Amino acid sequence: MNDEDYMRAALEQARQAGACDEVPVGAVVVLDGEIVGRGFNQPIGRHDPSAHAEIMALRDAAARLGNYRLPGCELFVTLEPCAMCSGAIMHARIARVVYGARDPKTGVAGSVLDLFAETRLNHHASVEGGVLGEECGRMLSDFFAARRSRTMVA
Repeated sequence: MNDEDYMRAALEQARQAGACDEVPVGAVVVLDGEIVGRGFNQPIGRHDPSAHAEIMALRDAAARLGNYRLPGCELFVTLEPCAMCSGAIMHARIARVVYGARDPKTGVAGSVLDLFAETRLNHHASVEGGVLGEECGRMLSDFFAARRSRTMVA
C-alpha cells in the first residue's frame, strides 16, 4: 500500500464520522505497512472535546500495540491537525504525519503555524500535506454545505 491507499482508509473513517453527523475527519495509524489504529471525529456523540479523529486513532493504536509511545508509526489524517492533536502526535512519538486537506483556521502543520517545525519542542515528526487533498476537502465542503442547507430549511 502507498500513501494514497492509507489516505483512502482515513477517508473511509471520515465517512463514518459524517454518517454520525460529526465533522467528517478520519485518521489511521500505520506501522510497518499495517493499519494498527483507526479513528474518526466523535466529539459530539461522545460529549468529549478531545475525541478528534487523530486522538481516536492514536488511542486505538496504543491499545493494540500496548504502548502509549508509537515510535516508527505514521499517521494519515484527512484534515491538517489542530494544536491539540499535534501535541498528542508529538507525545506519542509518531514519526510521520500525512494529511489531506489544509485547515486555514486551526491547522498547525503549516497553515496557521507549524508546531512540527518548532525547534524548542523535543519531538519532530516529518509532515506531508495534500495527499488526496481535493477529495478530503470536498468531503468537508459537502458536509458543511448540507448542514447549512438543513439549517436554512428549518
